[in-house]
Amino acid sequence: MAEQLKLSKKDRVAIWWRSTFIQGSWNYERMQNGGWAFSMIPAIKRLYKTKEDRAAALQRHLEFFNTHPYVASPIIGVTLALEEERANGAPVDDKAIQGVKVGMMGPLAGIGDPTFWFTVKPILGALAASLALTGNILGPILYFVLWNLIRMGFTWYTQELGYKAGSKITEDLSGGLLQDITKGASILGMFILGSLVNRWVSVAFAPTVSEVQLDEGAYIDWDELPAGSEGIKTALEQQAAGRSLSDTSVTTLQDNLDSLIPGLAGLLITLLCMWLLRKKVSPIVMILGLFVIGIVFHSIGLM
Repeated sequence: MAEQLKLSKKDRVAIWWRSTFIQGSWNYERMQNGGWAFSMIPAIKRLYKTKEDRAAALQRHLEFFNTHPYVASPIIGVTLALEEERANGAPVDDKAIQGVKVGMMGPLAGIGDPTFWFTVKPILGALAASLALTGNILGPILYFVLWNLIRMGFTWYTQELGYKAGSKITEDLSGGLLQDITKGASILGMFILGSLVNRWVSVAFAPTVSEVQLDEGAYIDWDELPAGSEGIKTALEQQAAGRSLSDTSVTTLQDNLDSLIPGLAGLLITLLCMWLLRKKVSPIVMILGLFVIGIVFHSIGLM
């Protein structure tokens, strides 16, 4: 019986340390793929012995990947377990590994941003700033130490958690558990992607469809407002009461589209980009093309 290949704690520590630099080669085409592949190199060297197998594994991990840099750790842990089982002969293919990665990165990214950027960092920053304002040198030192303890402690713990959880997932490969996890992760990833389209893809068409003169009293009469701060207060009160800022009501093409289906244009652009990706069009070409189209449409007054 062949000896079972196993990642040592030293290997996992090396991977954990390398994952600190997951943003180091961020690019517009595949985003964190370079940093991810760099993190996986100790595992690839341990698990695969031939040059061909190592090259194939490295190529596998150069696919698109992007999430919050700290919550990438549990995904790394699960992936390490899958690679370990694959190296020992389990039926774990490239599609399964990539499916788990893509399925986990979307939901976890939504957790990482509010947790670290909007909660932990502001709290530590406020504490450090309050000390620094009194001239206490411990302010910046405390921030640096605490932030890195939290960050590195979290990434190590969650990587190990993902590694152990991934090992349990791969125990029932013959029963189809991995296939179920992969399918569920892919569905969840697509659901998160769909919910983010309206938030992140913004398209506004500028052409005016109609311009209607409003009746007196339906808009703020700026000439009749009191001078100074009292006038500003009155204007704000009138706006809150529903008065228009101008004496005309302008309806744009975008207003009509939003009344039909909000975010329709952004959705169509997203579907177009997905179709182009399936046709093997380079993301860089797509990005440059969208820049050119946006500039041209803006110059002619369409957007």
